[in-house]
This record gives sequence, structure tokens and C-alpha cells, in this order.
Amino acid sequence: MIQDVMVKKLVRHSDDRGFFMEILRDDEKLLERFGQASLSKSYPGVIKAFHYHEKQDDIWFFPVGNVQTVLYDLRENSPTRGETNIFYMGEDNPLVVVIPKGVAHGYRVLGNQPACIVYFTTEAYDPQHPDEKRIDWNDPMIGFDWTTQHR
Repeated sequence: MIQDVMVKKLVRHSDDRGFFMEILRDDEKLLERFGQASLSKSYPGVIKAFHYHEKQDDIWFFPVGNVQTVLYDLRENSPTRGETNIFYMGEDNPLVVVIPKGVAHGYRVLGNQPACIVYFTTEAYDPQHPDEKRIDWNDPMIGFDWTTQHR
């Protein structure tokens, strides 16, 4: 596991009416501070990758659809520099993933349905000085193969 990445398996409390599930609690200390909560929808087959932040940590959660999430450690002084983590998350595997600053991240929507991400950040978005550093989805340094591996 990349250093400082945290994964929380979510617990559903189901009954005959549906279910309830907590996503994020302040007493879990997953974020050093709260900055913003956002929602985004992506269509089947879309790859949104890669980007990273210099100032903020992210927490990702996919309540709708399923995705392949890829993290790549870019941090100079990290013992896991250059390592990749892959998480399959969404409706079929409800997880929360904490992505520290300096770790590149992206995802690919799996299946035939759109995916929605709810994400929390430690900083509010500043359009005058965005903390969004982009890396191509097929960057050779990361070298991730986004194609489905048929086994």
C-alpha cells in the first residue's frame, strides 16, 4: 500500500426499506481538515486520469456505478515513491479511499452504467489558483495499462 493512503470498508445497515451507510465521520480523523464536498458523474468507459495536488488530500467514494481507481506515488521523500495501487470500488465494493497530496490518481468507469463520485477535500477549490496538476492518462512514467485483462 502506498504510504498514507487509507481505505475504509463501508458497512451497510439494511432492512426491508432499503439501507443506511455512513461515509465519513469527523471522529475517524481521515482528513486533517474539511475543505469541500463535491459530486461528479462519468459515463461508461470514461477514463479520468491522472491528476494530483500539492496542497490538498482527497477522499473518494463512488455510491453509483463501479470503477477501477489507480493511485501512483509521486512524492520525492516517500518510501513508496513510484508504487501503484489499484482499487475496484463502487456499488459492488463500497470503499472510501484517502488520497494524500502528491499521489497521482484517476479512475476508469467499469460496466455499462455511469458512475458517480462523491469526494471530499481538505481545501476548497480556488479557481484563481487551482491545485490541480495534470498528467496524461497514458503517461509512460506511470505506465498503467487501462485495458481490461481477460483471464
